[in-house]
Amino acid sequence: MTTTAEHAPVSDAPPTTGPVPGSPPAAGGELRALTGLRAVAAAWVVLFHFHFTALPGVAVVSGLLAPVITHGALGVDLFFVLSGFVIAYTYLEQLGPRLTAARTGRFVWARACRIWPAYALVFHMFGIWLVARAVYGSDPDIAFQAVQPVLSPGEWLQQLVMVQLWDNPYLDGASWVGATWSISAEWLAYLLFPLVAVVFHRMRNLPAGVLAGGALALTTPLAAAYLTTGSPYHPWSWLVRILCGFGAGILTYLAVRRLRHRPGARRVASAVASATPVLIVGGLLAGELVAPGRGGVVLVLFPVLVGALALADRGVARWLARPAMVHGGRLSYALYLIHIPMFEVFWLALRRYGSYGGSTLLAANGLLAHVLALGVLVATVPAAHLLYRHVEEPARVAMKGLPALWSQRLAGYRAQLPGLLARLLPAGPAVALPVPVAPAPRRPSGPEFVPVPDAVEVAVVPSVPTGPAPAADDRPAAWPRTAPLPVVPQVDRPALGVPIDTDAARRDPVTAVLPAVPVEPEVAIGLSGAGSWPERPPRRSRPDPAPAPIDTLVAQRDPATQVLPTLVPLPLVEPPTQAFPAVAALPPAVPTLPVVPSLPVVPAAVPEQPRPVQRLLSARNVELRSPHPELARELAEQLVGARLARGKHRVRNARPHGAPHIAGPRGPERQGRAH
Repeated sequence: MTTTAEHAPVSDAPPTTGPVPGSPPAAGGELRALTGLRAVAAAWVVLFHFHFTALPGVAVVSGLLAPVITHGALGVDLFFVLSGFVIAYTYLEQLGPRLTAARTGRFVWARACRIWPAYALVFHMFGIWLVARAVYGSDPDIAFQAVQPVLSPGEWLQQLVMVQLWDNPYLDGASWVGATWSISAEWLAYLLFPLVAVVFHRMRNLPAGVLAGGALALTTPLAAAYLTTGSPYHPWSWLVRILCGFGAGILTYLAVRRLRHRPGARRVASAVASATPVLIVGGLLAGELVAPGRGGVVLVLFPVLVGALALADRGVARWLARPAMVHGGRLSYALYLIHIPMFEVFWLALRRYGSYGGSTLLAANGLLAHVLALGVLVATVPAAHLLYRHVEEPARVAMKGLPALWSQRLAGYRAQLPGLLARLLPAGPAVALPVPVAPAPRRPSGPEFVPVPDAVEVAVVPSVPTGPAPAADDRPAAWPRTAPLPVVPQVDRPALGVPIDTDAARRDPVTAVLPAVPVEPEVAIGLSGAGSWPERPPRRSRPDPAPAPIDTLVAQRDPATQVLPTLVPLPLVEPPTQAFPAVAALPPAVPTLPVVPSLPVVPAAVPEQPRPVQRLLSARNVELRSPHPELARELAEQLVGARLARGKHRVRNARPHGAPHIAGPRGPERQGRAH
């Protein structure tokens, strides 16, 4: 016994109660009349399959409604037209302008979420039934199909991914569940839609008559098959049915899109929608009078019916938009899936316990068999409701949320990857790469500028931590609290002495490459109260150098290699309290700088200024507690000579933290002096 199946298109639009039944939907809303039409089409398919039940009562009813019931296979074509219309209505504006991988992926995933969960459940449950019949049954047939399905791992894989029909010229026996051949066909249409949507989207501005004529023209191959042979079955007929039906639905949507704003369009559409079902039934009856199967030519009216119902707001459209019909349309896909397995079980019971099996319990002419047959037919509706309510919808929602969940987890894994690699891979030694640095621009000389001769200096890399500083509570015990010495501008440098902060000083005189200076904590030299300086290790005595200026290039070069030495800063020693050393307030306008013991400094030849020097010495004698009084005295005289006593540049660590920053506004004491 041959069974064919057709499945209803499914829309991603959320279920809504909507306005008054039959009223036109809002933009992007649910087309309730078309949802109700799905219920009618699903019932048509179910009755078509049920009329194969071998009971006299079923034969009598089928004979009375023969042209309508026996042509229920046309329901597949109506479903294909509906599916093309609904998919274009929902996705054409998104996918049509441009073909992109992201939009295509979202569309394909949305369609898979809609049709795959319920299909996978029914397919596996019925597959177990087929395996049981093949193992324990005595009949050679395992399904009520003209061509028996093949049970093998390869076939199971094809059924699982819904491609079982793609390499078969005939639909019979291609699917384990006979009805699911159309799911495989429509899955192919879904995968092709992003490609053809680009073409159809560029046809949207054609005249409505041209679009409607194209929709009718796509149905003519099937109509010609019915007129000539009375049957649409021929090699690859399923491919013609899905492509023509789906394409006719898309063109119907484009025609409706052009007609929806015309005055009187809804009134005319309501009349057409009410008359078209009558014409379909009349065409089926008239076709049977001509020849068997010729009534199938009425499928050319399916695009007309779908387009009219999409615009209509009264008549048949109002009846189809009732809540009961809309709910039936939402159940149509589950009803389509589950009715064949239920019929198969009942048909096997009739064979085993009816007159064919030697038992009279379910005799064909008995009342019990007819009552049970009617019960099975009616039970398909609540079974479809359970499948829709507890499997189809929850699984669709769960699957649609999976991409976002996967993206969130992937982002979390990416955030944890650096830490994981740091734990797995040992940290190697730091490598100092030579980086060419352009020398700092020099300002032109003037009456207030002191020229500095070109020289090469040795840069001391301060031990300032890189990256964001941790919170105060999270800092390590040896966190340095001193900042590197600021670069003294050329205008304020002393007349004598070699600058130590230029790029030339960092370069090796032979290779002209920046040397790799070991970064070690520097010695904190500053002003503090008594008892705050830690003990320093004794320094080894060195022979006095030749009586040459210690700040010249000749004095700094090694006598043997004539190469400038690399200075390594001493370890930074912080007070035990880990608090910034208290700095005693100095008289106004006398800033000081920390002393770098690595390079002895020769006093600059500056004019004598006894008053600021005496003030600095008085402050040092009262509050200065330094382990190097001579260096402090020399630095004070040099700073005074460099005009830092005027307050143009200050050192952050030589003043209390309440004082203004070096680049900030003037402090209170300087503002007072300015006035």
